[in-house]
Amino acid sequence: MSALAMKHYLDFEKPIVELQRKLDDLKKHPETHSMGISFEEEIEQIERKIEETRRAIFTDLSSWERVQLARHPKRPFALDYFRLAFTGFSEIHGDRLYSDDNAMVGGFAELEGQKVMVIGTQKGRETKENIKRNFGSAHPEGYRKALRLMRMAEKFGLPIISLIDTAGAYPGVGAEERHIAEAIAVNLREMMLFEVPSIAIVIGEGGSGGALGIGVTDRVLILENAYYSVISPEGCAAILWKDRSAAPRAAEALKITARQLFELGLVDQVVPEPLGGAHNDIEATAASVRKLLVKQLDDLRKLSTSERLRLRYDKYRAFGHFIEKQASAA
Repeated sequence: MSALAMKHYLDFEKPIVELQRKLDDLKKHPETHSMGISFEEEIEQIERKIEETRRAIFTDLSSWERVQLARHPKRPFALDYFRLAFTGFSEIHGDRLYSDDNAMVGGFAELEGQKVMVIGTQKGRETKENIKRNFGSAHPEGYRKALRLMRMAEKFGLPIISLIDTAGAYPGVGAEERHIAEAIAVNLREMMLFEVPSIAIVIGEGGSGGALGIGVTDRVLILENAYYSVISPEGCAAILWKDRSAAPRAAEALKITARQLFELGLVDQVVPEPLGGAHNDIEATAASVRKLLVKQLDDLRKLSTSERLRLRYDKYRAFGHFIEKQASAA
């Protein structure tokens, strides 16, 4: 963990941070220890302990801890992937109806030589950028911009790739006045009908209709420490337990982690992250995303348009099935 990462550590990372500080202190004093044990040996021991502790912590994370990782301020955002996983990104602005929404970004790009249309929800890292990006929560014009880009992709026969990272669509008065629900609903309908291949990948938070507004695609991927949910854990806790502090309990009940979603058949593939999260090696994470997107896109191109549309329809019609377990007799 770098000094920069130490400034943004999560509660469950404290054991690693404390060991890292001890290591940094030792490296400042390379002289021999009074007990006859050189600092080099002690440094090696602490480095091994750090690796063991990291592995122990990050291979057994709770649902709430993964939600915290999905929200990490140093986690790569959509524009980071547009720069690292794609080439030649050229942003397109505005919905040609009202304004340009900076929480929704998109444009033309290339994926390993293949021309594609990329769209994503974009957060900010610092206060000024978060205000500009509205913390990644798009207004109606953001979803209408996304639809404009998707229709452009359909016109030119370009695959659509969506990167999802939002706590949800913006719920303010202005958004309601400009019909946020209608904007998302139209996107849901239209995305079911596009004839070009489409892929969505949840890179951080995947919250409610704000995520679905660009997420109805042939394939849905999710990063290992991302989550996808109908409601945030805090929102669920406030409704069910009247207490937002019950968010960890809600996160577990909602079954929103990547592995749980894959087991339920709600996502098609889990994208592995470096140990400790995507922010620990952004380039490696982007390379994994690029590799899997290329593979999924190649598979989709092998299908005819009619077959792809049928499979897309069947995919979403199958969601929501469940089996009731009979209560055992007393």
